[in-house]
Amino acid sequence: MKILVINAGSSSIKYQMLDMTDEAVLASGLVERIGEPTGKLVYKAFPDSDQESKTVLEQPIPDHETGMKLVIELLTDADKGVIKDISEITAVGHRIVHGGDKFHAPSLVDDVVEQAIEDTAPMAPLHNMAHLAGIRTAKALFPGVPQVVVFDTAFHQTMPPEAYMYALPYEMYEKQRVRRYGFHGTSHKYVSGEAARLMGKAPEECNVITLHLGNGCSMSAVKGGECVDTSMGLTPLAGLIMGTRCGDVDPAVYAFLERSQGLTLSEIDSIMNKRSGLLGICGMNDMRDIHAAIEKGDEKAALALNMVTYRNRQYIGSYMASLGGKVDAIVFTAGIGENDDIVRAKTVEGLEAMGIKLDPAKNAGRATEPKAVHAADSRVQIWVIPTNEELEIARQTRDLVAGA
Repeated sequence: MKILVINAGSSSIKYQMLDMTDEAVLASGLVERIGEPTGKLVYKAFPDSDQESKTVLEQPIPDHETGMKLVIELLTDADKGVIKDISEITAVGHRIVHGGDKFHAPSLVDDVVEQAIEDTAPMAPLHNMAHLAGIRTAKALFPGVPQVVVFDTAFHQTMPPEAYMYALPYEMYEKQRVRRYGFHGTSHKYVSGEAARLMGKAPEECNVITLHLGNGCSMSAVKGGECVDTSMGLTPLAGLIMGTRCGDVDPAVYAFLERSQGLTLSEIDSIMNKRSGLLGICGMNDMRDIHAAIEKGDEKAALALNMVTYRNRQYIGSYMASLGGKVDAIVFTAGIGENDDIVRAKTVEGLEAMGIKLDPAKNAGRATEPKAVHAADSRVQIWVIPTNEELEIARQTRDLVAGA
């Protein structure tokens, strides 16, 4: 069973072809700058596990259909391709950012599903309409091939009402579905499942706190394989401090800035999403630059690091409570979580009384594969597990198609 995974953005298509017999990646790449004067396509093929061939094309790519046709040409190329023709593709799996509360699991695409994704677009206007463009392009280019949508929000739909509801007038939920949804769900599902496997348990047998730390950051409390709380909310702005997003702030900050600075709601929203977080505190949103600045004595960079890891610790503590104090593992993943040993160490610093103790030697350096970094006497295991959202989408696509 060969599955093509597509993540379509407004001007890009990220793709990966997997052979689900052994979950091997056959090819992957990115089409970007769609609609600009010069587009770019990167295609990597893996004919053998220890070999890689790379092709880069730079040419006008006016729309998603043109981009996908170029991908298909490379996938089926006599020399560079990994399949003979598109008939080898069993199914196409699509990443969808927002499914609202309509989708609790992956779904086969039909007219009703497409309309539901479009109806949810106001909650993720830049993402969902781009995803729809990817779906419609794939339907046209792969006629008769099952199209499956996997939602970032779906994993969090197991949260109980006391966790996902806001203390706002109830009619706002009834009429406009204003509630917490959470994001990065595909990543949280993948690494929590991998953590259970690495500990020799079924997901239903363990409780895990997962930290997806990248330019966007979120944390989830996973009880018996199901999410019971997560840090992001109606939008990806809430929760942890991120690269350019502020995370949790007093909601009255909006009104204060409107009164004191004369800013519009749109302007304030843009500041909180694009000019805040690490960037707002110290002028940098790449943690590597922040560490380098700290070594040179930059006090704002040090403040940014301390604020980020303090917020992380706060959420870990609250999720320990959400899980009844019984936590089997804490898992770090994504760009910062996998590669930044300083952030990992400072995030769990001072949590020894809660049974969380890091081994500095094990924690040192980056993680290109799963590794345990907890001390021998730590009651809670600590893992670094590289995320693999494409594989998780492919797995869910395979399971749905196989059971259809």
